[in-house]
Amino acid sequence: MQLRPLVLLTLFSFLVACSSEAPKPAAPQPTPAQEKKVPGIEDLGPLPAYQREISGSLTNVPAGAEVEMALLVIDDRSRPQQLLASSVLSGNGKPLAFRLRFNPEAFPVGARVELRGRASQSGQLILHLPAVRVTQAITQTTGPLQLVKAP
Repeated sequence: MQLRPLVLLTLFSFLVACSSEAPKPAAPQPTPAQEKKVPGIEDLGPLPAYQREISGSLTNVPAGAEVEMALLVIDDRSRPQQLLASSVLSGNGKPLAFRLRFNPEAFPVGARVELRGRASQSGQLILHLPAVRVTQAITQTTGPLQLVKAP
């Protein structure tokens, strides 16, 4: 077999490959998670077996307000003693869904546990959630909760 035609074919192929334009990068495609984004609720994925969840929605949250939700252990004087779970959400003027995940092993037996929330706008407290008592360390839904004007 002659080597000359093989070398010429290889060289010609190399020149053709180098002379073509580089492929243009494709425009980034939105992921399904971005397309189905629910305002106010972050995608935490499936609930792990070692965690429990409290979920619900908050009504009358003004657009642009920052809402802080917390699951707290409360002492006899109504003071927070331990944080079990927390979340920060942004208000959009519509009912705002929330999800708080916690470890049921950290849930103290016989202690008072409450779900509390507050909304602030421009750094000023405008609304708060009256304390909601949580008696069991199970996955549960609170339904719609009403924020009231802060004193």
